[in-house]
Amino acid sequence: MQQAVETKPSPLERQLKVAVPVAQLEADIADRIRKLARTVKMQGFRPGKVPLKMVERHYGFQVRQEALSESVQRLFAEAVRTQNYRVAGMPRFEPVQGGTDQTAFEFQAVFEVYPEITLGDLGAHKVTRPVTAVADKDVDATIETLRKQRAKFEPAARGAANGDLVNIDFEGKVDGVPFEGGKGQNFAVVLGEGRMLPGFEAALMGLAEGAGKTFPLTFPDDYVEHLKGKTAEFTVKVNQVAAPLLPPVDAEFARALGVENGDVERMRAEIRDNIEREVKKRVQARVKDQVMSNLTAAATFEVPRALLDSEIARMGEAALQDLRSRGMTAGKDVQLPRELFADRAKNRVTLGLLVADLVRKNDLSARPEQVRKVIEEHAESFERPEEMVRWFYGQPERMAEVEAIVMEDNVVEWCLGRMKVEDETTAFEDLMGTKKA
Repeated sequence: MQQAVETKPSPLERQLKVAVPVAQLEADIADRIRKLARTVKMQGFRPGKVPLKMVERHYGFQVRQEALSESVQRLFAEAVRTQNYRVAGMPRFEPVQGGTDQTAFEFQAVFEVYPEITLGDLGAHKVTRPVTAVADKDVDATIETLRKQRAKFEPAARGAANGDLVNIDFEGKVDGVPFEGGKGQNFAVVLGEGRMLPGFEAALMGLAEGAGKTFPLTFPDDYVEHLKGKTAEFTVKVNQVAAPLLPPVDAEFARALGVENGDVERMRAEIRDNIEREVKKRVQARVKDQVMSNLTAAATFEVPRALLDSEIARMGEAALQDLRSRGMTAGKDVQLPRELFADRAKNRVTLGLLVADLVRKNDLSARPEQVRKVIEEHAESFERPEEMVRWFYGQPERMAEVEAIVMEDNVVEWCLGRMKVEDETTAFEDLMGTKKA
């Protein structure tokens, strides 16, 4: 087998001409036919007694295609190893028409290679790292949220207020015409949870059992297509107003949260630990986002088209699967426009190549002890941590996910040692996104 000189049509694309000698291919095919004849079954013949001519007549085309394909693939792999190529995506093989060598089948392999990545000065990029302390008031606020989640409601002979459970009948009309989803009976809503549009909840404030009201409501511009920007007139009747009864913070409450001995102080300590773990995650996520953004800005290289196409296709299929899971039927031939995913796909592929390159060049692979630590930290928030640890180690795909996370964390730490890092005091509410407007 032979190989011709490569050509370079584009910065990442390569072309190699490979040739499979006819004599060698025919010998390979004959050998495959003989082996197949030992086991093939045909009516009227015992296994292993089918004449070679019949085996060749029935299976010759298939065997020839397999032999030729494997020969071309093997030759290509040898050429890639010889020239130390790092192939990105799958190569495309095209037969050479009118080749000069009559003793060989010639093919042209068209493929892309991974780019040579050049990083600029990482020291010119800055990362702002939030510094957030968990205070007693943050623990108190979390406990209050947990109390509300376990609230019981009882009827109240007064107007509805924030936090009340209100049961209503309602109907909305646009230009005097009812619209889909604009009517409900015995509909329950807790005021202040934001399940309804703010204007709708505001209209219910102060209404007592038996009261009714008619009011206009303009739908926002990001609402469903047939209603956005339109003004509807709603008529509501309040069937019942129920006030929340929050459970006291006592031993029973602590036991309901998993503290078996009912120790309230231990409950508070565990809640603080959970909050601090969440704060750590939020800080790491913010820092990681900045590092990856800086990496992208500092790097210069071309993204292989094969990898980009593959990621766009993967994202498109995931989006279709999501639509189907929501009950939106889509035929097998439905395809979403590439433009929907092009930018995000390019960003993902770019970051993936950057991370892989840094890991390869700086020995930043995930170490077993790092993986173990991440799994154990995650398991701490579960009632039986040891069972969660065993579950992770029994799930290869889950372990691969953890290893990928650890690898990215190693890259982040490596970059932080080279970028400018400034600590910034950040309020707990700002970090957690719970600050009220």
